[in-house]
This record gives sequence, C-alpha cells and structure tokens, in this order.
Amino acid sequence: MEETLRLYELTSMVRATIEQTFTDEYWLEAELSEARVAQNGHFYGEFIEKDARGVNIIARARVTAWARTYNILSPLFERATGEHLRAGLKIRACVTVEFHEQYGFSLNIIDIDPSYTLGDMARRRREILTQLEADGILEDNKNLELPALMKRIAVVSSAGAAGYGDFCDQLVNNAFGLAFEVRLFPAVMQGTNVETSVLAALEAICDEPERWDCVVIIRGGGATSDLSDFDSYSLAAAVAQMPLPVVVGIGHERDETVLDFVAHTRVKTPTAAAAFLIDHGTEQLALLDELQQRIVRSTQFVVQSSLFKVQGVEPRITRAARLVIQTSMLKVQSIEPRFARAVRHILESSKLRVQGLEARVSALDPELQLRRGYSLTYTDDGRLVRSVADVHEGDTIITRIADGDLKSVLKSADLFGKQ
Repeated sequence: MEETLRLYELTSMVRATIEQTFTDEYWLEAELSEARVAQNGHFYGEFIEKDARGVNIIARARVTAWARTYNILSPLFERATGEHLRAGLKIRACVTVEFHEQYGFSLNIIDIDPSYTLGDMARRRREILTQLEADGILEDNKNLELPALMKRIAVVSSAGAAGYGDFCDQLVNNAFGLAFEVRLFPAVMQGTNVETSVLAALEAICDEPERWDCVVIIRGGGATSDLSDFDSYSLAAAVAQMPLPVVVGIGHERDETVLDFVAHTRVKTPTAAAAFLIDHGTEQLALLDELQQRIVRSTQFVVQSSLFKVQGVEPRITRAARLVIQTSMLKVQSIEPRFARAVRHILESSKLRVQGLEARVSALDPELQLRRGYSLTYTDDGRLVRSVADVHEGDTIITRIADGDLKSVLKSADLFGKQ
C-alpha cells in the first residue's frame, strides 16, 4: 500500500521546493486586477495577464506588499506617476516567490518601476489619440472659432469642489467689470463614475447649445491619481465633437489627460480657466475701444475735409447765385407786359360771362314770373302744390299772385282729360 500524506506534509514539501528553486528576485510585468490596503497597512492584490487580444486571462497570482515596504514604495510611485496602486493599472514590479501552507502561492512585491507605468499610461493615451485621429475627429473642437464675446459659460464640475468656487469667484470679482452668466452642469470628477457622469453633463449642454458661448470642464481638489479616469476614448470623443468650444482646466500644473489634447483650449487649473475667459473679454474690449477711436478719427477727418470743400466752393456758389438772380430778374421784366395783357383779357372775359349769368338768373326770378300772370299754390300747412294728387276735396289752399294771396276751399280736383 502506497504511503498517504497529510495535506500539511504535502504543502510543506511544495513550500520547501519553491524556496529551494526560486531563490532570486524577479522583475515581472502584470496588471493589477485587485488592490486594497488592510487596516494593518499591508497591501493585498492580484496580478493577471491577458492574451494577445486583451480578452482572456491566461495567468493569475495573489500579490502582497508588507506594510514596511508598501509605506516606502507607494509614495514614491504616486509622486512619480500621479497614480496610486489600483485595479486596472499595469506595473513592473520586483517580486519574490512565496508559498505558505495555509495561504498558498503568492508573489511578494519588494520594488516597483514607476517608469513602466508612466510608459503604459502614455501608450494608452497615444492609442486613444490615434483612434480619434483615425476617426477624423481629433481636431474638430480645436478648429471651432471662439465667439467674440464669451459671457454665457456652461461649466462641468463638481458642485462642492474648491476649484469650481475659485473659478466663479474670479469671474465675479474680475477687475474689468465684465459680466458672466455661469451655469453648473454637475458631474462626478473623481472615481469610477467620472466617465458616465461627465458624458451626461455634456449631453445636457448639447440639448441647448444656442444658450451657451463655450463649455468649461474643471476639476478642483481631489487626488492627482484620479486623473486617469479622464483618459477615456468616450470622453475624448464627446469633447472633440462638442458644437461649442471646450476649455479644459483639470488638475494641477503638471497634470495631463487625454482631454487636454482634444479640447479647444487647454489651461492648467480652474483659476487659469477663469483667467482665460477674462483675458479674452478684455481683448475684445480693447478691440472695441480701438474701433471706436478709428471711427472718431475717420469722422473728424470727413468733417474737416467737408469744411475745406465748403470754404473752397462758397465764393463760386455766391457768384452763381447772383447770376441766377440777375437772369431771373431780366426774365421777369421781359414777361411782365405780356403777363399784364393776359390778366386784363382774362378779367374782361370773366366779366362778360358774369353779366350773361346775371341776366339768366334775373329771368328766372319768381317775382317776375308772378307779375307775368303766373301763380303758386300752397296747402294750408305751407307745402307747394305740384299735382292735384297733393290736395283733396275740402282742403284749404292758398294761391299766391303778384300782389297778394288768395285763400279758398277746394270743391273738386280733376286730372287733365278726366271729368
């Protein structure tokens, strides 16, 4: 019967074999799929390696860094890369191979090469920028023309961030009295939700682009290591294709994200973004002042030239006016006799027509007609009788003749041709 081993015996044999075989320190490249720091200060994580397509995991190992080592390596790594050891980060680490009967196989980190991580971050940014260029959108936002006046500002930032407060204070208290309309489109500016949150804010701005002159993306406060959340193709593509010029002020002086390469204008900090807007406004004011001065100078020149022209033509105008007056007087003197004869002829003709009309009117005088034997008949209430139908038997009628009126009572009234 074959010898049966206890589990501890077997794992102890594995441990002894590993300790005897893997006596050196080994530099390896791997991706952190897990990363956490325990309360005791020890770092625990997991290394993975994916296939050439970057899809399937082909190797996996538990990784540790004891507190004494981690407390030395972590600040150095973060100072060099701006990153903390986190899931998704690729690193080059010097490790020892360990095996424990109770905890199994693991790799213990004793050193880290920050330059490798920096290179990988730069490579990732290059890949994003290369893809944007291949898609034909890398320079789209940069090619937009800045409005002459940038007063209506759509801001993407965290509402409670110190950088956003500094940005607003600088705009409000600018020394030139420039007025800005600022509206915050709040977004998460650090952590796992950066991409979706900022994309939602940009989409909200795109729903009303006519209301804004430009977009400002600023991040105030927070850890420098969180800037890698902005190295996203989706975010970069959204910024590149914004219909408004985008000003990016994320992080501190030495920080850099892929958004810096696609935005219209890149500034270092939120306060630098405010300074850029103020400087642009003052430049436009200076242009307006210069234009006003040019207009004033041109107007003065035109007025002065006109005065010179008036002074030059005034004597000629005076002579021409005298000549016109003299000529007109001669014309009036020559036509005066003819005008007088014409007026006399018109007056005589008019007088003859008036005399003819007076004779015709006199012939129609009622008094003259009455003296000739005609009469007028009225009803008792003063209506002129023009027809037998106007009166009835028994009516009182008044007949007016040349020397008086005759009142009579009507006995009968017959129409011509009837009895």
